Amino acid sequence: MWHVLLADERCVPSTDGDSNLLAIREFFTEHVAIPKEQVYGIDETLLKSGSRAVASAYQKTVESLLQKSGDMFDCVVLGFGPDGHTCSLFPNHALLEEQSVLVANIDDSPKPPPSRITFTFPVLNSLSRSVIFCGAGESKGPILEAVFGTGTATTDNEIEYAGAKAFILELIDPPPYPCAMVRPNRESSLTWVVDADAADQSIMMKRNANY
Repeated sequence: MWHVLLADERCVPSTDGDSNLLAIREFFTEHVAIPKEQVYGIDETLLKSGSRAVASAYQKTVESLLQKSGDMFDCVVLGFGPDGHTCSLFPNHALLEEQSVLVANIDDSPKPPPSRITFTFPVLNSLSRSVIFCGAGESKGPILEAVFGTGTATTDNEIEYAGAKAFILELIDPPPYPCAMVRPNRESSLTWVVDADAADQSIMMKRNANY
């Protein structure tokens, strides 16, 4: 049975156009058989108390659900911005070094609104069985080119049938962007799913001699 958490959220009411929960409900959970009580937003009664209180309360929710799932999340689906951020982990921000909490607050986000909560890298890299990045559009191309090194094409009949292509690619070290810092433990999987505009053939050809 699915339980849905937010990898990050803006510190706004769920009726606000900036709310991730609002978007998730509109485009996902209202169309599938997941009970509303198993979709976990922030405690909106704490918004006036500040982002730190919101993050602390959400961490308790995260810890409670981890206990029900063998201390690991089954699947974490992430996006990445044209600046390379993921969740609310932005380039050159102090939160990139955060190791003491699972859910952190941020009040100086370079993208509005400034106050948010976010999963930290301990969740993404140590407590996730599978991480899937999704990206679309030409603005994501430079990020992909900077993040990935050499690789090879794979043969997957199901993917080929759908008109897509699959590659096994190396990640560049050191990671040039926060999204590239997501590197789950060896027992877990990391998958990037992008459209043709984001990963055009010129990028793939440079990364794969057998394309």
